[in-house]
This record gives sequence, structure tokens and C-alpha cells, in this order.
Amino acid sequence: MTNTLITIVGPTAIGKTALSIKLAKHFDCEIVSCDSRQFYKEMSIGTAVPDTDELAAASHYFIQNRSIFENYSVGQFERDALEKLSVLFEKNPIQIMVGGSGLYVDAVIKGLDHFPDVAPTIRKSLNEALQEKGIEYLQSKLKELDIESFNRIAIDNPHRLIRALEICIGTGQTYSSFKNKPKTARNFKSIKIGLTAERETLYHRINKRVDIMIENGLLEEAKALHPHKDLNALQTVGYRELFEYFEGNYTKEFAISEIKKNTRRFAKRQGTWFRKDTNIIWFDYETSFDEISNKILDIL
Repeated sequence: MTNTLITIVGPTAIGKTALSIKLAKHFDCEIVSCDSRQFYKEMSIGTAVPDTDELAAASHYFIQNRSIFENYSVGQFERDALEKLSVLFEKNPIQIMVGGSGLYVDAVIKGLDHFPDVAPTIRKSLNEALQEKGIEYLQSKLKELDIESFNRIAIDNPHRLIRALEICIGTGQTYSSFKNKPKTARNFKSIKIGLTAERETLYHRINKRVDIMIENGLLEEAKALHPHKDLNALQTVGYRELFEYFEGNYTKEFAISEIKKNTRRFAKRQGTWFRKDTNIIWFDYETSFDEISNKILDIL
């Protein structure tokens, strides 16, 4: 059988983890996670890391394998994930990948655009500008330096803005000029399964998940991380809002409402990203496992 990577995508809180574990059991294979925040061992509750039972139900890779104090790029993940998959495919020609980070999914399946190295001081100064002048300043800077990227990337995502700007500033060329170059062919085929739900249902699931995170100790987790709030890994929904609470800028209730609101916005951005991919086979989140697995078997 041709090596095949079955990838489960969709917005946060839709049920990707549960489906991936059922598929891993069904095909007797393992799971590569491509959630860009679940890499970090200090961030468990706020990133909805699979619980102990879920991690025991199937072998997972790239879950809490890094520290927030390490720089870990999507390019490094691409190399690490491909290396791991080459080993896993020797054991079983079917493997599972799961995650809501669209860029990381694309990095593994399609390959990344590669950019020159730039001085780390540029990113540091851009992060300082974000804190001091706000995201609108960075947006106007990107519009000035690279209008094509300004029109294409998620300009409300500070990480994406800073990444584009540091390339523009560090190379003297536009970020967009490095995009869409020929990629290295993969030695596996890909089946992409997407989970979806009506907006009201998804938003209810998100709100409920945030409440559960709070009950499970998210405030305490965020409090311990607050001294390191400027680290890139912590520019994440669920932590940023609580840092504002700790600093007296938000009430606790408002911080929690902002987490819910910003998570819903994040889910909307995820949906926008994945809907552009015509290769994804979509299922309602309540679709039976048999229906999904039978569809996969038909393709195989």
C-alpha cells in the first residue's frame, strides 16, 4: 500500500482529538500532532492538550516536546515531522496527523516557502513595537513595505505580521517575493478529513471548553507563566487575556469573556483557512465514525 497520511483538521473544540484517536486505533497506527501551541510543555490547560487517557490510547508525537523558552519555527517542525513520519511509515503505511494550525498542516503536506535567516534583534524590536504602539502600527508598516502580503495574510494575527515584517526589514525584499516557489515532492499521499458544525453549535462548544479550562486551573497556569509574558509562545489566546487581568487592566469576568470571544474569532480564521483547501472532505462533527472510516477506506 502507498504510504498515506490521514490528516484531521477543523476549528478548535470541534472534536479532532477524539476522531484521531479512534482512527489510530482502527488502523493500528500513531498520531503526529501539528497544533503549534501544544508543543510547549508549560502550556497544558490553555492549549487543550489531550488528557492522560487520550495520550495513553494512542502514541502521540509533538505534544509538549518543547519549552516556551526555545525558539521552534514551522520550518523546524516541517523537518522534524517528515523525519518522524519516515520512521512511522516503515511500521505502517497509514499514519494520522491532527491539528488546527493550518500553516503547520500545509508545511508537512505541501512543503514550506523558505526564507533567509534574519537577525533576531529585528523580531525583538517588532515585538517591542507591538507592545508600545499596537498592532495597527505593524499593519501600516507592512502595507508600506509589502502591499501584496498586507492583502493576503491574516493581518489581525501579530505573529504573522511580525514574521512578514522581519523578512521585509532583514532582507530588503518583500515577504511575498519568497512565497510560492517550487516545493520538494512528498513520498506519501494525503487524505484530509475536516470536521465542521453550525456556527452556534461551535461557539457553544468553545464557550463550554473555556469554562472547563478555568475550572481545571487555567488561571493558576497562566499566573505561573505571567513573568514570561513577552515570549512568542505566550502570544496566545487564553493567556494574553489573563495577563491583562493580572495586571489590573481587566476584571476576571471580562478576561474570561475575552478568551471566549477571541477563541471564537480564532475558530473563524481557522475555518477561512481550511475552506480554501478543496481537497478536504468535510463531515459534520456528529457524523458516525463508521461513515468517516468507510469513506477513508473507499479512498484507500
